[in-house]
Amino acid sequence: MRDLNATLIQCELAWEQPEDNRRQIGDVIAGLENRSDLIVLPEMFTTGFSMNAIGNAEQPGGATQQWLQKLAVAYDCAITGSIAVHGDGGVYNRMLFATPDEVHYYDKRHLFRMAGEHKRYLPGGERVIVKWRDWRILLQVCYDLRFPVFSRNRKDYDLALYVANWPSLRRLHWRQLLVARAIENQACVIGVNRIGSDARGLDYSGDSLAVSADGNLLADLENRSGGVAVQLDAAALQAYRESFPCHLDADDFQVE
Repeated sequence: MRDLNATLIQCELAWEQPEDNRRQIGDVIAGLENRSDLIVLPEMFTTGFSMNAIGNAEQPGGATQQWLQKLAVAYDCAITGSIAVHGDGGVYNRMLFATPDEVHYYDKRHLFRMAGEHKRYLPGGERVIVKWRDWRILLQVCYDLRFPVFSRNRKDYDLALYVANWPSLRRLHWRQLLVARAIENQACVIGVNRIGSDARGLDYSGDSLAVSADGNLLADLENRSGGVAVQLDAAALQAYRESFPCHLDADDFQVE
């Protein structure tokens, strides 16, 4: 297992304007100075957190998925974020994880009922872990962060990714839960949120973070727009797990 270079992209999102959002994010990525193994975008990065599910949804393998994979090929990296995608007679809030060779996906399991997401989108059922450059990576979306059982490390991942549109009203929860997920799971955590305001008048403070397995902040974008690079230290992760092996005393259980 080698070190993983990751880039967090935090930006404002144009409401329900996929082409504009792809263009502005593409410009940010083109301007990055450092090579990256992994680029992380916010939740619903093409539209903002819209409940116009049918109107915004793309077909599987549609324009945004193709765009992501072209970027993955061009920059020899993985790139991930979520969009609305048609499937099973409805729409999923689907996190795409594109590499130069393939696209994995995770459908958001916990739908944010306070915004009516559970009425407009279908819930995913499967926990998804992908392997990329020797790292085992758990894919999660926004509200999933509040449910530690679902993201419990069963000795099966090294990095958890949370992509979000998390309002500034609850920024304290976002920041503290990201750190908590890292500490309790002895895994690195990256959470990427948006900034600015959406069409519903909700404000977003960003606070995109990268957290080491012992809970230390490796990167904090606060309310800044743009990208920040972080190196995840594979040897340090392994050494920490070996020096403080609390996972050996974890309770065994299953998620239904």
